[in-house]
Amino acid sequence: MSQSAVSFQISPVSKAQDPLIQQKIDLKTKPPGALGQLESLALQIARVQATDLQQTDQPQNTVLKIVQPTMLVFAGDHGIAAEGVSIAPSEVTRQMVQNFAHGGAAINVFCRQVGFKLEVIDCGILTPVEGVEGIIDQRLGAGTGAIHLEPAMALETVDKGFAMARDLIERHHQAGCNLVAFGEMGIANTSSAAAIMAAIMQLDVIDCVGRGTGINSETLERKLMLIELALLLHQSALNGPKSVLACLGGFEIVQMTGAMLAAAERKMLVVVDGFIATAAALVAVQIAPNVRDYLIFAHQSDEQGHQRMLEFLQAKPLLSLGLRLGEGTGAALALPLIQASVNFYNQMASFSDAGIEAVV
Repeated sequence: MSQSAVSFQISPVSKAQDPLIQQKIDLKTKPPGALGQLESLALQIARVQATDLQQTDQPQNTVLKIVQPTMLVFAGDHGIAAEGVSIAPSEVTRQMVQNFAHGGAAINVFCRQVGFKLEVIDCGILTPVEGVEGIIDQRLGAGTGAIHLEPAMALETVDKGFAMARDLIERHHQAGCNLVAFGEMGIANTSSAAAIMAAIMQLDVIDCVGRGTGINSETLERKLMLIELALLLHQSALNGPKSVLACLGGFEIVQMTGAMLAAAERKMLVVVDGFIATAAALVAVQIAPNVRDYLIFAHQSDEQGHQRMLEFLQAKPLLSLGLRLGEGTGAALALPLIQASVNFYNQMASFSDAGIEAVV
């Protein structure tokens, strides 16, 4: 049965009241700009939440909040993995999903540490995990097509994934969550992300492809060749962001893209993790440019091409730790910084409150 096209209505945030918000930030007991990126982050969050609360007439009175922060980890397998473009076989995707469900992965550790609720979504791993609680079934298939030989999926499957993602986000929105972060798991998904990057940014493959989790030079050459073949094969069909996803994407990348769009539609903050999540953000911004207002970029990964992707999106990430794990680990580590920006905005005294001569 054909899935009807899914569209998103995403409002831009208002910047009309930026001077009032910035004045509140500048009048805190500190030199102007002394809290660096935390200040620009507070401005971004205030824009989003003042718009959401319809308090744009007095945004400086908005109390910023992070409510029920939720990490969503999307998992899916890729047909191109059978060609040996990663250090691990596709079976590891399923094994890691089990590890997530049992609480043993890095993302579990970090989510427990910083206060993220964690959910794991099976978007289409080769073999589903059965009899284990905590894995949400949103399967679009048993792995994508091998993108150098055929489309990853049908356009109808992209829309089906978007619809599933919207329902997932709506459930969390109705529960009161106002910040979601996205991670992923899928052997060979850096190949898919690099292909998406090359297609959208019109770059040579060599500028987009990296070593992923640490492949050797011979495997890197194979990866480059196969992605170039994929781009040549689908060249005439890459005529829009949904078509890019259908030809080159992964089931987890599709659902991350849809979830970003759905969260922005609900005026929720979205924390973007590393290279693969940023590829999803790249597609989301092509579909609906206003989604960019809601995106917080957690970190710059160690993956080749991520910096260029961030620059294309005019994004300044909060962290640069040399991470290249995925799973949402960088997004999890960014949550304390996001909370710090909210807390200084809400709680830090102004010069007049503290009886200190202003240094503005």
